[in-house]
Amino acid sequence: MRLWLVPLAALALAAGGAAGAPAQGGAARAAALPPPPAPPPASAFVRVVSNPWFPLVPGTVLVSRGEDDGVPATDVLVVTRKTRRILGIRATVVHDRVFKRGRLAERTLDYYAQDRAGNVWYLGEDTATLKPNGQVESTEGTFHAGVRGARAGVIMPARPRPGDRGWQEYFPGQALDRFLVLRTGTTVASPAVSSRRAMVVQETTPLEPGVIDRKTYVRGLGVVREETVRGGDERYELISVRRLQAQRPSM
Repeated sequence: MRLWLVPLAALALAAGGAAGAPAQGGAARAAALPPPPAPPPASAFVRVVSNPWFPLVPGTVLVSRGEDDGVPATDVLVVTRKTRRILGIRATVVHDRVFKRGRLAERTLDYYAQDRAGNVWYLGEDTATLKPNGQVESTEGTFHAGVRGARAGVIMPARPRPGDRGWQEYFPGQALDRFLVLRTGTTVASPAVSSRRAMVVQETTPLEPGVIDRKTYVRGLGVVREETVRGGDERYELISVRRLQAQRPSM
């Protein structure tokens, strides 16, 4: 057993069995749980996130299309060349934007870093939902590990296997996502890629005990499909992948 999973699994079991089971007590109970373990020191992290299930190659643009509560939506994710230090760890900055009916509805900066063992840590996010006029409506869900009790989580284990589970993010009252690897070696087909060796991961949060999301990952790309299977109506599938060329210095 990989040692990093021991405390994470214990947390998930303390939350009431399998990560997909509805939690009782919602945010209050989640806040009472022991927080996830602290990440390794900064010296134990590498510069590039190369986990094959969650690779973050700077300049990559992934576009997904789907619906959110019946509204046509497009998600544009850009792996930037920017970094940000959180807890002394150099994190890769990912810019994620959601457009609904062509209008920018949500923008997020996510911060990820990979340790030497290959686990990808989620160190925080700056997120905002926007009004139709472009003004910020809410920044709920924003957190930075080490600030106001927020903790980093593991967004992707080094070698995920069915049954692996743990916290992805931990900020009581704001961000409490957790995962459960359901199966590997499954088949998926999207406009951008088809694979017979995909992986399905379930995500839940005590903040929304009736909601269950599932994401399908393909090695070398990351998420190619996501959908709410209980408690909501949201789905996306990957339609394109491209690489932005680095800008040449002007002469």
